[in-house]
Amino acid sequence: MTKIAICAIALLLVVTTLLTAAPSEELQALSSRIAKEFAGKTPQEWGENSTGVRTRLATSDKVLALTLDACGSPKGKGIDQKLIDFLTQQQIPATLFINARWIDANPELFKRLAANPLFEIANHGMWHKPASINGRSIYGIDGTKNASELVQEIELNARKIEELTAKRTRYYRSGTAYYDEFAVQIAQLLGHEVIGFSVLGDAGASYSAAQVKTALLSSKAGDIIIAHMNHPEAGTGAGIIAAMPELKKRGFRFVKLSDYPLK
Repeated sequence: MTKIAICAIALLLVVTTLLTAAPSEELQALSSRIAKEFAGKTPQEWGENSTGVRTRLATSDKVLALTLDACGSPKGKGIDQKLIDFLTQQQIPATLFINARWIDANPELFKRLAANPLFEIANHGMWHKPASINGRSIYGIDGTKNASELVQEIELNARKIEELTAKRTRYYRSGTAYYDEFAVQIAQLLGHEVIGFSVLGDAGASYSAAQVKTALLSSKAGDIIIAHMNHPEAGTGAGIIAAMPELKKRGFRFVKLSDYPLK
């Protein structure tokens, strides 16, 4: 091999390394900048409704936003296909909050969901952690330990989804839907609105079908419903399907989060 060929190969390796490293270096710089901005701050809030969390549509129209989480935990990588098929057949839109681990377990299904105009894809984090700048926990799950880790929790999944769909996510819901007030601000700095809920649809996929139906029938105009699409064994799908005829009879229609301003 000639010296020229060796130099060319070496140059190619250097360029390839730089191109490969660039995204992680950009993320590191972003994490460092935001961590510096929030250094020394002590949160005063911790909950589902911390300052800045959006819980309703800003409208009096008789519309509801169905949001479905896919958490990607060891027992939460499934799909309620009956529910998805029902929504598709009935042309009922929904916003899907999807965790990176669920995407990895269901890559082809994720692509089909993302390509379906009925659904919009939202960010449910890289590791499904509560959103904290000091590691606070809930339900036995440790939150992100600092601002830098929270940036990675949000941004890594946002970039993953953008790479797969060519669209950056606009909405973020943390694992457990718990936040401190500074975590909400960090999500906003990363270009995400933080989405809570006003109707607890299935309590982490623990409700029976009858309980899910009752929860949905309590909905009022502008409510955001939280439920799960990754537990086919739960009562979620059957409860949602059972509630739909009555909700339609009452004059409600379903929309995506992006269809209305939020409050």
